[in-house]
Amino acid sequence: MLQTHVERRVLRFRRPATTSRGSYTTRTIRLVRISDDTRPGIVGTGECSPLPDLSIDALDDDQYDLLLLTVLDDLRQTGTIDREALRPFPSILFGIETAMWQLERGGSTALSDTPFGRGQEGIRINGLVWMGTFEEMMARMEEKVAAGFKCIKIKIGGIDFDHEIKMLGALRSRFDKSTIELRLDANGSFAPGNAMERLDTLAKYDIHSIEQPLAAGQWEATADLCSRSPIAIALDEELIRVTEAEEKERMLETIRPQYLVIKPTLHGGMAGSREWVGMCRKRGIGSWMTSALESNVGLNAVAHLAASVYTTSSGEMMPQGLGTGQLFEENIAMPLEIRGERLHYNVSRP
Repeated sequence: MLQTHVERRVLRFRRPATTSRGSYTTRTIRLVRISDDTRPGIVGTGECSPLPDLSIDALDDDQYDLLLLTVLDDLRQTGTIDREALRPFPSILFGIETAMWQLERGGSTALSDTPFGRGQEGIRINGLVWMGTFEEMMARMEEKVAAGFKCIKIKIGGIDFDHEIKMLGALRSRFDKSTIELRLDANGSFAPGNAMERLDTLAKYDIHSIEQPLAAGQWEATADLCSRSPIAIALDEELIRVTEAEEKERMLETIRPQYLVIKPTLHGGMAGSREWVGMCRKRGIGSWMTSALESNVGLNAVAHLAASVYTTSSGEMMPQGLGTGQLFEENIAMPLEIRGERLHYNVSRP
């Protein structure tokens, strides 16, 4: 019979993580530990960490804890994860899936049998530049370039648009698109009335893609942008409240984006993320995975999931959004290392 235990922790950011929706200074997570009476000494650990004001299952703490305990009680009774019932609760599903995956792997944090999971290859990741003042963002951008990142993602919408253009111009004056791939994340900060004009302006700086230019829920307006934009558009927040398979199909058919940015904690857990990737492949839509401010427990799971989903014999996967492990003052130990622009799983570390 399965046994479960939940531990709540509060992580503190080294500096505020700022988006167009506000800033995070702390992060509340639940570590779910699952063991099996038939396999003594082996434990699987997963992370349940909804983002306040963003996750579909971001309840208040007491409600969330009660729901999590109820789900774990069902798991102990049945021994299986009811993924269909958990579609509206992706952060809970992701945490339980992670714990069960580790349990199946004999307690090893090497969740995937991939070149990444075997410590043979690192995953290319983007360097992330958080919102801040013009001077702060310029300094952060310089840090990422100096660290060896060839793909840089910049969150925009937090300062004056003209200053953001000046910042992009400064980068492009030194590094062309063959040297640095630029991704932008607008976090829904554009309006239908100014989005096309802004996209035309941004296109002068050879932008690879821009995430969620419009706020979620504006399917027709976003579809129009996707059909006319000089920059490829990637959907992110748009996926959060789309949980059923039929609705996912309808959204993709309506909007027809160029990319999806898939965050398992927000977008359906591991099962839902695999479902999104499969639907994208059928339509020729690209995708990559990104962590969502989880601790190293969640980051490790997203990295192994990305490795298992995207690793092919035809070439290297696109840069993933997996560089968040250094955000917290006291993270949870995990054998993850960033070397240059790659995230590695170090098999020589416990």
